[in-house]
Amino acid sequence: MPKPAPGLPSREQILSFIASSDQPAGKREIARAFGLHGQDKIKLKALLKDMADEGLIDSGPGRAFHKQGGVPKVTVLRIVDLDGDQPVAVPEAWHAEALPPPRLRVVERGRKASALAVGDRILARTEEAGRGWIAHPLKTLAKGEELVLGVLHQEGDRLWLKPVDRRERHDLPVSDAGGAEAGDLVLAEKSGRPPRISARVTERLGDPFQPRGFSLIAIHKFGIPDRFSETALDEARESAARPLGEGREDLRDLQILAIDPPDARDHDDAIWAAPDEDPANPEGWRAIVAIADVSFYVRPGGALDREARKRGNSVYFPDRVVPMLPEILSADVCSLNDSADRAALACHLTIDREGSIRAFRFSRALVRIAAVIPYEEAQAAIDTGAGRALPALRALWGCWGALSRARAAREPLDLDMPERRVMLDEKGRITSVAPRERLDAHRLVEDFMIAANVAAARALEQRQAPVMYRIHESPSREKLVALKAYLASFNLPLALGQVVRPKLFNRILAKVAGEPFAQEVGEQVLRSQMQAVYSPAPVGHFGLALGSYAHFTSPIRRYADLLVHRALVGAYRLDPAAEATRLAAGDAERFEAIGEAISRAERRAMEAERETIDRYVAAFLSTRVGELVETRITGVQSFGFFATVEGLGGDGLVPVSTLGLERFHHDEAQRALIGEESGERYAVGQRLRLRLAEANVATGALRFELPEGANHAGLPPRGGRDRRRPIGRRGRPANIRHQGRR
Repeated sequence: MPKPAPGLPSREQILSFIASSDQPAGKREIARAFGLHGQDKIKLKALLKDMADEGLIDSGPGRAFHKQGGVPKVTVLRIVDLDGDQPVAVPEAWHAEALPPPRLRVVERGRKASALAVGDRILARTEEAGRGWIAHPLKTLAKGEELVLGVLHQEGDRLWLKPVDRRERHDLPVSDAGGAEAGDLVLAEKSGRPPRISARVTERLGDPFQPRGFSLIAIHKFGIPDRFSETALDEARESAARPLGEGREDLRDLQILAIDPPDARDHDDAIWAAPDEDPANPEGWRAIVAIADVSFYVRPGGALDREARKRGNSVYFPDRVVPMLPEILSADVCSLNDSADRAALACHLTIDREGSIRAFRFSRALVRIAAVIPYEEAQAAIDTGAGRALPALRALWGCWGALSRARAAREPLDLDMPERRVMLDEKGRITSVAPRERLDAHRLVEDFMIAANVAAARALEQRQAPVMYRIHESPSREKLVALKAYLASFNLPLALGQVVRPKLFNRILAKVAGEPFAQEVGEQVLRSQMQAVYSPAPVGHFGLALGSYAHFTSPIRRYADLLVHRALVGAYRLDPAAEATRLAAGDAERFEAIGEAISRAERRAMEAERETIDRYVAAFLSTRVGELVETRITGVQSFGFFATVEGLGGDGLVPVSTLGLERFHHDEAQRALIGEESGERYAVGQRLRLRLAEANVATGALRFELPEGANHAGLPPRGGRDRRRPIGRRGRPANIRHQGRR
């Protein structure tokens, strides 16, 4: 490629350089190639970020760029299959969540037969060839175990492994059970070559269908650290015995309340409010958000800190919590339990009648929580005017009136998607699965927490201290274009030539409120949003319509909050005698890398929690196999459509092969399967009754059928020849025609 003329390159020039470069192309290589210096290098960084947001490029190891959906020029691959003698590999690390990992053909020059087997790892140079990718091995790496999590089952005299991952389509014969038996949840290693790939059990995990089994599956599948080292446990016990320290602001006389779910395992936060008596702030409020002072107990650089950073956050399952910190701290000494003296980092707020924060300060405090009150009890006390701590609750509601006015003025994104709640009895058995009720009490606590998070970010900015922001960028143009096309099918306009703000989406949601397809539109608006992450970049929080926002209120369960606490202690010298509770030397320079790591841990936790809920839903529905259930179509592909059980959220497939002999056309624009002869439609958002054909508890997957089987028996068969057999009379369900696209 000839050397380009100096100056900021265009998107096309950058893409051309990346494609033609014979080495990994990062920001440094691109700047050198185009002769960029000074301000142009800063502009290049912003341009590369825009290109990533637009889906043009992605980054790989070492921050080298490659085309979005592509593969780095040099990367680590894992052999996953053999097509005859042709090894097939996938990238060992794949971060393009919206796209499946590509499968690369591995070309071993000078070899007639492959020396590679399933599970081998290679360092390879890659290139795009036609519509696919080719990999040229540079080096064979130490073999990594291709561990599969699954449940053993017996067929005849042989054991088979049924993987719990839905993407694993085939059961594997077991070559070595390692003492495990049919019905056991196991970890196994793949070995051999097609068609003789088998599984060797490496660890027996127990019965997956006993209480706590579903969360155990997720813990092992996602590699969630669930055991603390003895060094960390010893350090936790020593920290728990540490005196609370002198010089704390004594807030024990205030009626500070913790309002939490009834099944909360820990209590990070508690709140207090009272009318402001300052004449300069008429109808204003004073408020305190007291947060567990975890930074006092967990010191930088120690074993506890290393364990917490590795976890990134606590993971909450219906039957257990995998805590970020050992329970002696997370559930006891750090937790703001009632009637006990506790160390807190207090955010003192002065709020005007419109809910704006007029002033704030932070202090290390001593608190004694007056009561821990469930959301439902707090709401009932306000609604009925009776109950414990009523005066303190009324003051909180009064202050919240001002905070809610500030929220309304900001017009943050108003997406209130239902959250599923699994209820278990004392033996861990499922009693119910239902959406969580959303109360004013939930919104009240949320708005107090948002105010404290904003104050924390602003306080650190005022001292020019490092901030681990919670950032949420505005939707990329690529996602907005896709949403515009989607909304057009409902005759809903979306103008793209304007500055996009959350209220734009709120107006769309308001237009469809009460319509049969309102939930579907809400889900699509949600999918159009970027994912919130942790970063030292001050780009603001789009969804909350806030310019400065950090997580401060949950240091027991989020490592980002612990970093913010340490930064505040150092910036404001909240405890000059406790230098060890500030940020460690060098941590501020590592904030970007730390933010990326804890953001990945957060995504891992979300996926693990969601999959576990799916397994509980499947278990709950397993007693209803054969029954008709109310569903809504949530996705359509050429091979069938997906439906979710109304009110529960369990997802399942209706294969197109079960829809009858008629051929169905997949219309991507309309997100529908349409019968070529009858015009019968199965479209996203459509509500219909389906028969539950299968509930696979191990994977959490469901399978549905039409209520009375295929309903196109009288039409010409697929493929042009008569493959029909006597099928009897089949009626057409009365409610399967699409109602939401008129």
